[in-house]
Formats: sequence, structure tokens, C-alpha cells
Amino acid sequence: MRPFAIAGIQMKVSATHSNVEMMKVKMDILMNLYPWVEMVVFSELCACGPLTHTAQEIPGPFDLEMQKMAKKHGIWLLPGSIFEERGDKIYNTASVYNPEGEVVTRYSKMFPFYPYEVGVTPGEEFCVFDVPDIGKFGVSICYDMWFPETTRTLSVMGAEVILHPTLTGTIDRDIELSIVRASAATNQCYFFDINGLESGGSGRSIICGPDGRIIYQADSNEELIPIEINMDRVKRSRELGVLRLGQPLKSFRDHIGQFSIYQNGAKHAYLDSLGPLIKPSRLDELRNLKMQEKHLTSPDSGTDYKRDAE
Repeated sequence: MRPFAIAGIQMKVSATHSNVEMMKVKMDILMNLYPWVEMVVFSELCACGPLTHTAQEIPGPFDLEMQKMAKKHGIWLLPGSIFEERGDKIYNTASVYNPEGEVVTRYSKMFPFYPYEVGVTPGEEFCVFDVPDIGKFGVSICYDMWFPETTRTLSVMGAEVILHPTLTGTIDRDIELSIVRASAATNQCYFFDINGLESGGSGRSIICGPDGRIIYQADSNEELIPIEINMDRVKRSRELGVLRLGQPLKSFRDHIGQFSIYQNGAKHAYLDSLGPLIKPSRLDELRNLKMQEKHLTSPDSGTDYKRDAE
């Protein structure tokens, strides 16, 4: 199994104008400096920024530009994601291109950052693809990884590397860094979490190996991050265990059983008691809202806020 080189590009992202030309410049610089790189990954919503009014149809002009860049440099390319206009809905969609400039796959974020990523529809399909003679790769986006079921599903589908464009500029970035490490270890895979800067995030992109150890963590400035990986590390970890200890994927396989919380039609009284998915507000407003919910869901009211919301 030969090594494989993946580069993350952590760059400044504007919310007011297109970043596509700068992405192309960054790729040209990267490939001039590191011609041995075989795959390039950008951050979530890097091309057009984090505002949904930039939504566009796919395929479209951005798609064409990225196909040309992949073919120009002979690389696998995941240029972050863009807001995709699909009918009357908007999705947060990432595309993958091969070295011939062909579209290999597309993935729409399954867990938009509700209640903040307003107006974005969740995707419904997991995404894995093969790089011939190298291995299987999975794609997830930002908030997806807060739900371990998503990363576990990609691993069960065979993903040995998870490519994870993200856009995080909030104070929970430290938590995300720990999630990346935990996800890499519990799924015994490489994990590339590439964040943007300014309107695209606070940086601190992180790459972890299949033992959960940090291979590289960026700072909060623009960086080109070329990393050479070896898939044999994944195979040995999954065969012999994390640090020759726990073998979580094998144990999961042997003890999957029936997780009742995932059964169709299952009732979740505790989760239902948490109330609707809304932005936090001032404490007095929250108290009033809880009182309203109590009234709306009481046996005497004959009303259910969930049905009303629908």
C-alpha cells in the first residue's frame, strides 16, 4: 500500500463576495510548492460564504471551475461546500472531483446547524467513494460529526479516511477538536477536519490518525496543510486494535443488537420533554416559553406544539 498525500487549505473566507478566484490561487500555490499532493480539501462554504442568498444550482459555474482545477493539477478535489438551490429547497452540498476533472460524488449535509442554519434542508444519503489502489473515503460536513451515528455509518460502509469540511467560528471549537480525536479513535480512521477563517471560521484545522492522536493542528492564520497518510495504519488498527488495545469496530459488529432508541415509531419521552429546537433567549423569555409549552401540551389544552408547528 503506497502512501497518499492530502492537503487541507485553511484560508480567509468573505461573506460579501466570491472566494472562488482565491481558491484557485491557493491551489496553484499549493501544487507549485508541493507537487506530490494528490488530494485537496477546502473548508465548508468556502467558495461563496455562509449566506444562503448565494445558493446556486448544481451543476453550475462553480462546478465547472472546480472540474477544471482538478484536471489542471491532476488531483482529487473536495472544494468545501456551497449552498445548493434544488427546486424550492436549499442544501449545503459538497462535491468530489477526480484527477480527470469528473464529478465522482456529491454529499448534502445531513445535520444543518439548527436552529442557526435557517432555511437549509437536511440531506438524506451518506457518502463514500473509492480512490483506486488507495482506499475508501467518506464525506461529512461540520455539525454532522456531533452525531456519532454519522461517522460510525461511514466507517461501517468502509471509509478509512473521513474528509470533513467545517465552518466554525464559535466558542465551541475546542469541543469540536475533541470530537475529531474521539471520532478518529472510535472509528479507527483518519479524520481531516478543515476549517476556514474570518467569515469562514476561526481556523485551527485538525488532522488525526486512526489512534486518535493529532497528526497536525493548524493555528488561526492562513495555512497550506500537506499531510502524507498510510492506509496500512487504518488496516492494522482495525485488525489489531487502537494502540493494540480496544477494537471498537469489531466489537460493534459482534454486538450490534437492536438499539431501541432507533426503532421506527419509538417514543422518547425524555427527548420530547426538552421542548422545540429554537435559539436560546433571555431567561425570562425562556420561562414564558416553557409555561406556554406546558399549557400547549397539557391534557386539558387539547393542543400539541409539534403538530401545530407542522
